[in-house]
Amino acid sequence: MAALADRLIERFIVLEVALLATRARLAAGTDSEALHDLRIVVRRLRSLLRPLRGLPGVETLEAVTAEVGRLSSPLRDLEVLADELARCGLGAAGARRRQMLAVGYPALLAEPALARLQFCLTLWPGLLREAEREGLLKGERNKVHRRLQRQQQRLQQALGDPAHDRHRLRLLVKRVRYAAEVWPQQLTLEQPELLKAAQSALGDWHDRLQWCLRAESEADLKPCLERWQREMAAAEIEADAVLLRLQQTLAGHAG
Repeated sequence: MAALADRLIERFIVLEVALLATRARLAAGTDSEALHDLRIVVRRLRSLLRPLRGLPGVETLEAVTAEVGRLSSPLRDLEVLADELARCGLGAAGARRRQMLAVGYPALLAEPALARLQFCLTLWPGLLREAEREGLLKGERNKVHRRLQRQQQRLQQALGDPAHDRHRLRLLVKRVRYAAEVWPQQLTLEQPELLKAAQSALGDWHDRLQWCLRAESEADLKPCLERWQREMAAAEIEADAVLLRLQQTLAGHAG
């Protein structure tokens, strides 16, 4: 089991360093992708942890990563909306959201959950070595493989549902995509680019749905409402087409 433990520790150290770097970038305001990259680190952590449930420390680390994801989500939504408002030529509305972001970034960095996440990551290698010494990693590779396969099967089942829920599909697609990235030896996919395309198409649909809902209560968004409604309808068509190709690919791979 030493090989598995070594590989896991290496992956967690890489993500720990990436988290430190994105926090520093966000604090310094060096670029516009810092928050996005921080959230990607958190997603990869969650994807790495999910199949390891049952090992010491995993539930605590999962809870902290989930909290950081929840806290950072509204800020990321605001970033995307501000960029969209600039694209629509609504400079004043975009500037108001940028002012909210200027307050939100330091608030996020000051959240105890972010510090707890970094602290938990420093403890993880020791916990994993202790689990290895106690024999808790025996059979873990097969267990991880089975759990990842179940994730993919849940996605396949959801894709085959004629009344599929795009919100749930978006979540399942992201889970399988990031799981394949962080567990490449346990979960191999044909045409992995389809997962990325499906996530992108569903993301476009989800963004416009959220903007349309916000426009109901935020008056300065109303000039974009009709445009977003048209784009949302187009995104639904694009998402369904990509999801059909993904369903066919996964079904062929399973067969």
